[in-house]
Amino acid sequence: MTGTDWFVLDDSEEIQWQGHPRLMSVLPAFLVGLVLVGGSLVVVTTSEPLVLLLVPLGIAIPALSYLSVSNTRFVVTDRALYRKTGVLSRNVRRLSIDRVQNSSFRQGIRGTMFDYGTVSIEVAGGGGVQFQNIENPRDVRATIDRQTTTDSIPGTLAQWNDVLEAVRALRFAVEDGTERNHR
Repeated sequence: MTGTDWFVLDDSEEIQWQGHPRLMSVLPAFLVGLVLVGGSLVVVTTSEPLVLLLVPLGIAIPALSYLSVSNTRFVVTDRALYRKTGVLSRNVRRLSIDRVQNSSFRQGIRGTMFDYGTVSIEVAGGGGVQFQNIENPRDVRATIDRQTTTDSIPGTLAQWNDVLEAVRALRFAVEDGTERNHR
């Protein structure tokens, strides 16, 4: 078994993709913090010292946003999807790839311009997981879809020929029995 400090792979399990949210997703929180700190300093010069209480908030908002983004990881293997979040604690979610029923991706205007977005995965039994603000969401979705697509039919050709012969024999027996009953 191999892995990292937050997930373990089986010996034959292979990582198909791994990533994290874009660091640029912290930008809105940074701008809010900048406005709070800058606005507080401007108001203080006009004689309102209580506004200085907004300075720690203006620092905390972007700091917590950065910690949240830097502690989020996503992994797609040939057997499962993993999502790790958490700053002070750790939350790891594992979804078996064979339970995936649907996937989609979403990009806003900025995401379309800079090729980032969110991939949403729905699983059997309800629930799902999202990989938010990741680079190349279309490619990540395609990677997930490749892992969930099974084009092969179970069994060998010889086994299916045996099934066909058994069905033909049943059909013949049913038709023969029906014909005898009508006489």
